[in-house]
Amino acid sequence: MIELGISTFLETTSHPKTGAAVSHAERLRNAVEEIVLADQVGLDVYGIGEHHRADYAASAPAVVLAAAASRTSRIRLSSAVTVLSSDDPVRVYQAFSTVDALSNGRAEIMAGRGSFIESFPLFGQSLDDYEELFEEKLELLLAIRESEKVTWRGGHRPAIDNRGVYPRSVQEPLPVWIASGGSPESAVRAGTLGLPIVFAIIGGMPERFAPLVNLYKQAAAKAGHDPSKLQIATHSHGFIADTTEAAADLFFPYNQAQMNTIGRERRWPHYDRDAFDSARSLRGALYVGDPEYVAEKIVLLYKNLGITRFFHHVDIGSMPHRDVLRSIELLGTKVAPIVRKELEKMEGKA
Repeated sequence: MIELGISTFLETTSHPKTGAAVSHAERLRNAVEEIVLADQVGLDVYGIGEHHRADYAASAPAVVLAAAASRTSRIRLSSAVTVLSSDDPVRVYQAFSTVDALSNGRAEIMAGRGSFIESFPLFGQSLDDYEELFEEKLELLLAIRESEKVTWRGGHRPAIDNRGVYPRSVQEPLPVWIASGGSPESAVRAGTLGLPIVFAIIGGMPERFAPLVNLYKQAAAKAGHDPSKLQIATHSHGFIADTTEAAADLFFPYNQAQMNTIGRERRWPHYDRDAFDSARSLRGALYVGDPEYVAEKIVLLYKNLGITRFFHHVDIGSMPHRDVLRSIELLGTKVAPIVRKELEKMEGKA
């Protein structure tokens, strides 16, 4: 009824107290260990978000996912997200169809425009073409996954004239999700195309995304898709420990440092403990607490939005790796069974 998993940007920001930072190399190796553990404890998906800055190590998610493919057996391996606007859809498909082959059909692409814009100048793309780039490249990516031979023309990439794109994915078609920060346009686009959607909910109350979910389903129905068969996911920050107090006290300094670092770039208000405690309340967007409390929040999210997948974004800053692993373990061994049991009860009453 619901899939539970981990999302990460492979952050390497400085420790809020010591100023030390995990190296890119160590963070990448840690990620593979996290994916292996997530697979072992029964989680359903692990997603890595593409970034191109010094405080993240995730410039090539497909490579990291490929490294974990042969060491795992069932967990799905996804980008979270691929910044499709500044990439080449041919190479994106080839990279993830390769992961799909190595994992025997467990790869996914989560395509988005990106809330960070550093990849645009890096790869020679203009922000003036922000919307057009995504629409055009999504069109090409979907054409590639549907047909071995592709003929296509657009305005921002050389044309393709009946060329094959290889290797072909094990899954037909290779899953492509649309990632959205909450824009109505993204919800309508995903629904019209009949593609699954992921909403990034990092502030406010998740229940406020209900109108976007409805808009998504309405657009799907209007385009002739069955809304009941569509997948809806959310991504939110959080941390799990043996007690709610321990989870909050351990997570807060890292969360505050990260929020204020990005906040200075985006002119957000200062993030303090009051804001943090409000966000981790039952109706808030932070999933921080003991397993029972986090499970309760996920069940509430299911009731409010009808999600089919939940991404728990765990690593913030340079959190100790052992604490990240423990949070992943608790999500799989403690939270997931509670959530599934509660949803089974709800389905039984329906």
